[in-house]
Amino acid sequence: MCVELVPRVQPRDLRASDADRERTVDVLREAVADGRLTLDEHGERVDRAYASRTLGELAELTTDLVEASAQPVRFESKPLFAVFGSEEVSGRWVVPGRLVATAIFGEVKLDLREALLQQRTVTVQATALFGSVKVIVPDGIEVRMSGPAILGGKSSRVRVPDPPGGPVVDVRSFVLCGEIKAIGPRRGWFGRLIRS
Repeated sequence: MCVELVPRVQPRDLRASDADRERTVDVLREAVADGRLTLDEHGERVDRAYASRTLGELAELTTDLVEASAQPVRFESKPLFAVFGSEEVSGRWVVPGRLVATAIFGEVKLDLREALLQQRTVTVQATALFGSVKVIVPDGIEVRMSGPAILGGKSSRVRVPDPPGGPVVDVRSFVLCGEIKAIGPRRGWFGRLIRS
């Protein structure tokens, strides 16, 4: 699966896909099953979900049912901080042009495999102080890493896209006794054998 590159508009105004509608309907199905919605409310919201054109219209249908981290589509724009803990963003989410990820004695994980990128180049300002920041990307994404690593490390296990010219994740890092790494899709031994 490759990350979608979408035009630069307000995240809530982005066009919804059929998969986005189905994710929303799944949340509504769970809500009626455990009694948070009546059958009439469920029917009305499902009809609205299938008629929705934008991600914002879909988001309105589930905000009162699940917390922000469990929404079918999320709009991340705030900095991610993990201090003696962990923070993770994964699933279907709209990635802003610039992200800040800071791990201090903790871990931040940015999973872009199902993400919607608003710009061809996304800048991740990553800081790891006795912690780690992990960026997971699908095929077709180029990862560039820059910045100092003091008593720590930074690494990228992401293949260079072929053909080049696709989206870029520019990781600008500062590492002090920590780790920042970029990881591509996992491939088993059989996948490596076929590709070699």
